[in-house]
Amino acid sequence: MKEDTLRCTNFVDLEFFKRGKVRDIYDLGDKFLIVSTDRISCFDVVLPTCIPYKGKVLNFLSVFWFDFTEDIVSNHLISAKVREFPERLHKYEKVLRDRSMLVKKAKPIPIECVVRGYLAGSGWREYRRTQSICGIKLPAGLKEADKLPEPIFTPATKEEAGHDVNVTQEYVEKKFGKEIATKLRNLSINLYKKASEFAESKGIIIADTKFEFGFWDGKIILIDELLTPDSSRFWPKDDYEPGRPQVSFDKQFVRDWLESIGWDKNSPAPELPEPVVEKTTQKYLQALKMLTGKTIS
Repeated sequence: MKEDTLRCTNFVDLEFFKRGKVRDIYDLGDKFLIVSTDRISCFDVVLPTCIPYKGKVLNFLSVFWFDFTEDIVSNHLISAKVREFPERLHKYEKVLRDRSMLVKKAKPIPIECVVRGYLAGSGWREYRRTQSICGIKLPAGLKEADKLPEPIFTPATKEEAGHDVNVTQEYVEKKFGKEIATKLRNLSINLYKKASEFAESKGIIIADTKFEFGFWDGKIILIDELLTPDSSRFWPKDDYEPGRPQVSFDKQFVRDWLESIGWDKNSPAPELPEPVVEKTTQKYLQALKMLTGKTIS
């Protein structure tokens, strides 16, 4: 397989809007162009090393899930086909192909809508301290990676810099109002339930994930990415065993390596060794194939 990596874009004749941790966004007036690069972030810090094909995997999976969940809530996707983009973008087709989306210009709601179906990551650490997550009391005696009785909504602040902070549903209600807070929670849990049932039928457990929403034409719609290895914790179903850390299809593999070397989780981050890069690429590609049947060549 020929290596395919994109760290950043520089379309000088387009109005640059924002460079996120992974995506470059351009303002086209009434629409946005979102380009998924191969950058990777862990613990809210962008690493200096790229993961080949990662941006294409994120783009393919988001497009797949946007279509799959449209019966629950509308989303910002207009098209992922470059030939359907405005004509002035066609000259960039080589860069944009398979890693870009033309989307509606929604106003983001600045909250991470996290849903957890299993006890892992920061949720597991908080549970051990308080037997709760984001103010939600959980049964005693749960083990790491245990399936929760029901999926729970555990929102977090969306920080432009630094680490996101877990908050309660009451915090979201005070910030956005009870009606919007309730809708965000219900939509998130319904999306998680539908997606996790499908993924499990394909051999992948979605332990947790985050959704982002925005306002467009007076309605709440899904924006950003959706149910990717960057925004979710994917575990192989055939290797699942509560009581220990799980093998993962997502960037948890990179997080684990960074933890193992004692990195303090502050910028600058260390370069990733080639074996870690190769293994992470394989995991992203495997997740794509299992969920959609698609391969990238």
